[in-house]
Amino acid sequence: MDLTVWRTFVTVCRLGSLSAAATELGYTQSAVSRQIAGLERQLGVPLVQRHARGVRPTPVGEVFRHHALATLNDADRALRAVRDARDGSLSRPLAVGATPSLAAGIVPAAMRRLLDEAAPLQWSLVPGLSSQLHDRVIAGDLDIAVVTDAPPGLPDDPRVERRFLGMDDMVVVLPIDHPLAGHGPVHIRTLADRTWVEDNDGSAALLRQHAARAGVTAHIDLTAADLPGKMALVATGHAIALIPGVLTCSLRTDLTTLALIDPPTRGIYTITRRRDPHPSAASLLDQLATAFGPRRPTHAARQPTETNVDPALRSNAQDLWIGSPGRTHEGRTFPK
Repeated sequence: MDLTVWRTFVTVCRLGSLSAAATELGYTQSAVSRQIAGLERQLGVPLVQRHARGVRPTPVGEVFRHHALATLNDADRALRAVRDARDGSLSRPLAVGATPSLAAGIVPAAMRRLLDEAAPLQWSLVPGLSSQLHDRVIAGDLDIAVVTDAPPGLPDDPRVERRFLGMDDMVVVLPIDHPLAGHGPVHIRTLADRTWVEDNDGSAALLRQHAARAGVTAHIDLTAADLPGKMALVATGHAIALIPGVLTCSLRTDLTTLALIDPPTRGIYTITRRRDPHPSAASLLDQLATAFGPRRPTHAARQPTETNVDPALRSNAQDLWIGSPGRTHEGRTFPK
């Protein structure tokens, strides 16, 4: 089979659109359609199905997509290895993934420190949602990803090693001239009648769950395509939004944050493949752990106790606590 056609199929699945895949790959839409149709004839089964907003893989197509992606990544690594050997360089680039909020500040800063302390290293940064990044680590497309356990959570996958970095309090982002700017913390009930904007299902779920616990409803009336779009809608006064606390250090100058009483939280983790880890992945893990240590608020500087931390995470939980005491995380309550 032609791996070029496999790459076309994987791109169509990732983008959910024949036309978008054609644009990215430099083909016409009809050429993409012919490649997919030819692949379906070879395999004897439908691989994609059309819906109102584009296309998605069939159940059989999803099985093929998983193996095709792994094969393509192996082929890409083989080609890179040959080029590196030809050019006299045997070091492979470090492929890093991160959720948009972590890619906006924490991860690039950790990478900067790593490069300042180590030998020159080629690297790339790929933003994405946690579930997407997990799949790309499994497929070998990424060497390390920094993800969160925001809904729907992280899968328990034996193929990856997961390291807990810390907890992150969610905060509300407001225009700089908002009447509540400079105040807080406030109860979510104070904001129940405001218009909210969200850019992904995980953040929206955290907001709805937090509001429901307080007996109110958060009106998510606007949807943004991505994090920059969400911030733009807030900055121009159309809505307010829930954002990760780690974004505070890289906030636009026309925005400010408002703390919530007993805010929703999310756990932050790194995931790496257990098999064939990148030689520099461990060094980046150390830099990320160092970055999270100083972020603990002074009133919440206690660490998780030995009795309520999973054994697999116990050795990595020291000095990485970011959230407030008394919070729960994956069913565990941290000390007050």
